[in-house]
Amino acid sequence: MISILILTPLVFYIFQVNALTRETYLIKNYEKNLGQLSSESETLKVDFSKVNSLSNLENYLQNGNFEKVTQVKYIQILESSVAAR
Repeated sequence: MISILILTPLVFYIFQVNALTRETYLIKNYEKNLGQLSSESETLKVDFSKVNSLSNLENYLQNGNFEKVTQVKYIQILESSVAAR
């Protein structure tokens, strides 16, 4: 009877220590993965800014079917005009 009273809390203690150890290991793995993902995110931000640089924009404009503007015409709006229905 006394051995059951001693062994029962001991078994629960062993399970709790095992669970705590497992959770600590998982947290360390998640922190490691978070660090890797953060560094990959920074790398992707740098790559994205390189892709969207002005030189690439110039290449896009040259390779596109755009025409150079020769004459610009402006529309003049009178200040006294009011919008009507």
